[in-house]
Amino acid sequence: MPLTAMRHLRKMRGGAQSHLIQASDGNFYVVKFRNNPQHRRVLINETVAQPLLEYLEVPAPAIREVEVTPEFLEANPDVCIQLGDRRIPVEAGWQFGSQYPGNPEHVVIYDFLPDALLRSVVNLRDFLGALVFDKWMSNADGRQSVFWRTRVTEWAPGRTVAGDAFVALMIDQGFLFNGPHWEFSDAPLQGLYHRPLVYESVRSLDDFQPWLDRVTYCPPEELDRALRRVPRQWKNGDTEPLEAMLEQLYRRRRHVADLLTAVRSARPAMFPNWR
Repeated sequence: MPLTAMRHLRKMRGGAQSHLIQASDGNFYVVKFRNNPQHRRVLINETVAQPLLEYLEVPAPAIREVEVTPEFLEANPDVCIQLGDRRIPVEAGWQFGSQYPGNPEHVVIYDFLPDALLRSVVNLRDFLGALVFDKWMSNADGRQSVFWRTRVTEWAPGRTVAGDAFVALMIDQGFLFNGPHWEFSDAPLQGLYHRPLVYESVRSLDDFQPWLDRVTYCPPEELDRALRRVPRQWKNGDTEPLEAMLEQLYRRRRHVADLLTAVRSARPAMFPNWR
């Protein structure tokens, strides 16, 4: 069952015009609405992505469906879509929620770290797994991530660093499959994070393991699980195109290594140690 929106905190940055909302479970969610400016399909993209990120073991927020009721919208008039000088009402119903890591009134989240701190991120190698994922899924956007300080044992069990440390979380999967277009465009620079530092450890394709093998040998059951995760209310006639897209995704899993090599050829400066 979906959660229910209980308290509105603020509007977030970004083209989807999402809002930060506390839900009935007490947790906080970045909520994207069905009638967001980027298209209803970005909610489906986000939902399909999460089980596959789990399968690859790439860190990303937990997701939930969040019900926004007419009563909540009436009590919170700032929850709307703003297009120029027009305020467009949000459609009540189930929306997409990406869980915020902690209480935003106490936890500081960063979308940029200077190099000295970025090098200290305990799961920096997960950017390599994210690139494998983004090339497989044809992410038309640059890789988005956030960072925060937390107990490493809570978020990264088995890591060699103990105590408080910066951890990266991969966010915003809305423009997988080229966003609402549901196509695989495969431009070489798609999906790259903008900081070469995260790719300094790459010396060959072997450094993209184990994620590359996980994609190459991904069982079809994982894609079925992702398909079942999408609420029926969001499909709105898109069931057949969605199934066809996931079938194509399954077929292209063995070509991801070639897509990674094409990235390196197009922008070698992003991989200074890959010879």
